[in-house]
Amino acid sequence: MDDDIIKPESDPTEDPLLDSSLRPQRLAHYHGQEDVKKNIDILIRASQKRSDVIDHILLYGPPGLGKTTLARIIGNEMEVDVRITSGPAIERAGDLASILTNLNDGDILFIDEIHRLHKVVEETLYPAMEDHVLDIVVGQGPSARTLRLELPKFTVIGATTRIGLMSAPIRDRFGTILRLEYYSDEELSRIVMQSAKLLNTDLDPESAIIIASRSRGTPRIANRILKRVRDYADVHNNGEITPEIIAKTCNLLGIDVDGLSKLDYQYLHVLVNKFGGGPVGIETIAATISEDKGSIEDVIEPFLLQKGLIKKTPRGRVATEEGVNKVTKSN
Repeated sequence: MDDDIIKPESDPTEDPLLDSSLRPQRLAHYHGQEDVKKNIDILIRASQKRSDVIDHILLYGPPGLGKTTLARIIGNEMEVDVRITSGPAIERAGDLASILTNLNDGDILFIDEIHRLHKVVEETLYPAMEDHVLDIVVGQGPSARTLRLELPKFTVIGATTRIGLMSAPIRDRFGTILRLEYYSDEELSRIVMQSAKLLNTDLDPESAIIIASRSRGTPRIANRILKRVRDYADVHNNGEITPEIIAKTCNLLGIDVDGLSKLDYQYLHVLVNKFGGGPVGIETIAATISEDKGSIEDVIEPFLLQKGLIKKTPRGRVATEEGVNKVTKSN
C-alpha cells in the first residue's frame, strides 16, 4: 500500500512532462471552481480591454486543487510569460531582485507557498507590488544609501495552503483573493474523462465516477489514481478499464470506496480504540501513529472533517458517530 497516492503534493517520482500534459491550458477547459473561474474571467477581460496588467491575485486552499494550473492558464489567456518559484526558494532579497529585474512588461510571477517567504524578502516585495520599484541598500554603515530601481509592470500570483500564516501587510497587497474548494464527484469525473483522453485511454463515464469518488475531492489525486488504474489494466486486462479493475487497483493502493486510505483508518482506530473517541490532542495522535503533525493537519484531517468522521474541539480531536461506525465496520 502506498500512502503517498492520497497525498495531494506533487510526486517527484512522476514524469513532470506527463503531469504537465494533463493540465488544462485554457480557462474553458478548466473544470470546477465556477466562482473562481468567473472572477478570473472578469479580471482577464477587463485587463485586456484596458491593455493593462492583471491585478495581483492570491489563491488559497488545500493542496492539489489547481492553483499552479490556474496561474499558467492566466498567463496563457493574457499571452504573457509565467515565472514560477516558491516562498522557501527565495532565501535573500537579492534572489528576489534577480527574479524581478528579469521580468518583462505584463509578465506573471507565481509564488507558491507564499506564506513561507522570509521576512526580509517579503518586505522587499511590498514596493515592487505597489509601485513597481525595487529599493536596494548599497554599502554599509554611515555611507549606506538606498538605490531605487524601476521595474516593469508585472503581476504577482500567490498561492498558499495556509492563508492564516500570511502577514496582514503582504495579504492586503493582493487586489483579488480567491479560495479554491474541494471538487464534487461530478466535476472530478469530467476532469478524469479529459485526462483519459489526453492519455489515449478508453474510459466510460461510470468508471470515471468511480475513480472520482475515491479521489478525496482533489484533481491531482484523481489523475494519480487514473494513471495507476491504466497501468493495472495494461498488465492484467489488455488495457480495458472496468469497475472491477478500478476496485482491484484501489484495493492494491489501500483506498476504499469513500477514498479513505490505510493512514486514515489508522488515525480513526487510534482515536476510537486507544483514546475512547477523544478528545485527544493532535501531538498525541501524531506520536501514536508515527506521522508528521503537518501531514496529519494538511492531508488526513481535512478529508475526515469533510466526511464528518471527526470534529475539532478546544480540548482536541473527537470521533463523530459516523467515525465510530466506520471503525466498527472495519474491525
